[in-house]
Amino acid sequence: MTNLAAFLSYILVANFAPGPNTIISMSNASLYGFKKSIMFNVGVFFGVFIIFALSSIFSVALYDFIPSIKSIMAYIGASYILWLAWQTYKSKPRSEEKTQKRTNTFLSGLLLQFVNPSVIIYSLATISTFIVPYYKSVFMLASFSVILAFVGFVGTCCWALFGSIFQKFLVKNYRTVNIVMALLLVYCAVSLLL
Repeated sequence: MTNLAAFLSYILVANFAPGPNTIISMSNASLYGFKKSIMFNVGVFFGVFIIFALSSIFSVALYDFIPSIKSIMAYIGASYILWLAWQTYKSKPRSEEKTQKRTNTFLSGLLLQFVNPSVIIYSLATISTFIVPYYKSVFMLASFSVILAFVGFVGTCCWALFGSIFQKFLVKNYRTVNIVMALLLVYCAVSLLL
């Protein structure tokens, strides 16, 4: 992996920024308590793992069948990261009333990943731009899938555990937080193209 700093900052921003998984996790914890909401987060872990495993298979197949796809995927990945930076920059805090109430079950967390376009695009961009160009063994791809799913699990658990405090901080300082996260994402996108 050529740029570990870009990879880590991208992973942290993508997993700890507000999104469907983190917002629903926070909502579940506020409705049912942390212990009763943990199964939703476990479902998120397994769902993200499955999405990453499928993205790994897809990306390796593309690289094997079309070797020139590496540069194309780098541009696609960078474009997605820049789009994510723009969305992060212009986003406004969500109120708890706007959050859809979901159940706190394992199945809810698992199935959410298959209809969550941000997780699917995130996994394809991460695998195709940061991992497959350097690692193609089944062991390494499975390891990255587990590690990245675990980072997502930690992110949802943090939002659940510190949800009310984090939500108040985001609402109060959302412009500053959005600018910092957007700049980190722009750094990641630019580093992919260098």
